[in-house]
Amino acid sequence: MLTLRQLSLQRGGKPLFDNVSLTVHPGWKVGLTGANGSGKSTLFALLRDELHPDTGDLDVPPRWTLAHVAQETPALPTPALEFVLDGDAELRQIERDLLAAESAHDGTRQAELHAHFDTIDGYSARARAGKLMAGLGFATDQLERPVAEFSGGWRVRLNLAQALMCRSDLLLLDEPTNHLDLDAVLWLEQWLRAYPGTLLLISHDRDVLDNIADHIVHIDQRRLTLYTGNYAAFEDQRAARLALQQAAYEKQQREITHLESFITRFRAKATKAKQAQSRIKALERMERIAAAHVDSPFTFGFAEPARLPNPLLAVEKVAVGYGERTILDNVNLVISSGARLGLLGPNGAGKSTLIKLLAGLLPPLAGRIETGQGLAIGYFAQHQLEQLRPDWSALRHLQKLDERASEQALRNFIGGFGFNGDRALEPVAPFSGGEKARLALALLIWQRPNLLLLDEPTNHLDLDMRHALTLALQDYQGALIVVSHDRHLLRTVTDEFLLVAEGRAQPFDGDLDDYRNWLNEQQRAANRDAAPTTSNGGNTVERREQKRQDAERRQQAAVKRKPLEQRLKKLEQRMEQLHGEQTRLHDELLDSALYEDAHKNRLKELLLRKAQVDKELEEIEGEWLEAQEALETLARED
Repeated sequence: MLTLRQLSLQRGGKPLFDNVSLTVHPGWKVGLTGANGSGKSTLFALLRDELHPDTGDLDVPPRWTLAHVAQETPALPTPALEFVLDGDAELRQIERDLLAAESAHDGTRQAELHAHFDTIDGYSARARAGKLMAGLGFATDQLERPVAEFSGGWRVRLNLAQALMCRSDLLLLDEPTNHLDLDAVLWLEQWLRAYPGTLLLISHDRDVLDNIADHIVHIDQRRLTLYTGNYAAFEDQRAARLALQQAAYEKQQREITHLESFITRFRAKATKAKQAQSRIKALERMERIAAAHVDSPFTFGFAEPARLPNPLLAVEKVAVGYGERTILDNVNLVISSGARLGLLGPNGAGKSTLIKLLAGLLPPLAGRIETGQGLAIGYFAQHQLEQLRPDWSALRHLQKLDERASEQALRNFIGGFGFNGDRALEPVAPFSGGEKARLALALLIWQRPNLLLLDEPTNHLDLDMRHALTLALQDYQGALIVVSHDRHLLRTVTDEFLLVAEGRAQPFDGDLDDYRNWLNEQQRAANRDAAPTTSNGGNTVERREQKRQDAERRQQAAVKRKPLEQRLKKLEQRMEQLHGEQTRLHDELLDSALYEDAHKNRLKELLLRKAQVDKELEEIEGEWLEAQEALETLARED
């Protein structure tokens, strides 16, 4: 197992970990959360032996193979598939040893190596690497392209594929979904759930943490706190813990006030001096409880747009593309003032192309676009981060947009995005990707657009900022069109979806679960199309037999599905009941009067019941997940 014992570490004079201990058992899937700069990536550096603790111990089993995603990828001439295969170091070593044995004409050694190669599934390695790359969005014709020909985002995917190719015991992933779109995120989730080793995952995507993690480690105030369950369970448990901490803090403050009042009144009186000194010592010995701070550091909102024409934009029979290459054809879309639209579709299908068309960055190849009078578009895309002036401060960027606004008004606004005090005056050049994304969003919001076009707005944003953005978008009065791999954002800020696929953009009648099923069906269809066929297509008897077998298989699958569907329904009903009780208990525990001595028995009852409900809910969710996966397996086999 992986163990930290009384570990402390400082970096640049700043203490990051103070006497922390943690045990991670083999097979656990642990999500790491905490504010930016709290030490998540530093913990990974410790595990990779790039840093060493100031005090304490870190033990990683010596036989464990560790895999992580490289931060940089040089412009290599190596074909992409070969680069991914390099992730399996043992495979590559056997290949080198085989070449040496062949050169030495050592038949015995060759036989041993071929046996070892077979043991590690070396003969299927290229197929496995190709499958990894396909899942991460690479097309078949890209497998042999040199690494140097890929852009930065695609090289990040190659690094991820290389890490997944490693047959590791411990896998460290730091924001692996940042450069993925939704279909690749869904594939990665499925892969990580099946990963047999120990996983440590840093992610700001709450759906990813909910669907993969079985434990959460929260880094806060130089401490590591381990929670059982996924991110939703962590939020509930932490809220309950903070409620208890706040109640204890308030009780302690009352005690401190009482002691200080006694000391102030009686320390000068000879008859009470001894008691006063006793209370002074009691105050000195008291371990102070910190107030519970759970508020997000980010607070901002969208001002109401100056005008809201209806419709804002009308697209009629439009074709769009690059040069003579058409990406989307016959696009018809009317964007009303209250539209809240999420774009879905496979990688490369044209979602970003459609956004650029609506933003006016791409002219239509055919058809027409009509804009409402007073249309004000706010467009956010990752390339805008590169357009920030590195020598300018956050405040100067904002002043350039609105020279008439007072400096105090601009400072108040920019402070809501985390640029407080001197931070608002510092040059942008050394800012992190998250800070630059926050600044780009701030500049967009200040302009009061009535149509927001957001292309992956949550890349590089931490959970607190994503939460603040979600709340702001929920209250936004204009129209919204968003492309995002963050399913929580899509679920909470959009009302309908548009499917961009096969050269079309059409309404999608379903939710994100339906979209996942649609992707699976597309993959099954592609596999069927790629399956080998006889040259004459088979005779009538063979086709009839094939149809009979297919019908029989579907009937058998239906028989297997029914009890699973019934079980899922019962589990979902019970989960709904438990969620309701969990919410009720949580609300009751927030009552400060409950923590007074007169109600301590009731408090114990509520805490005990809360623990029972949490435990039962965790078990039922596990059963539901198993049943759901079994049902999905049947669907894939059908």
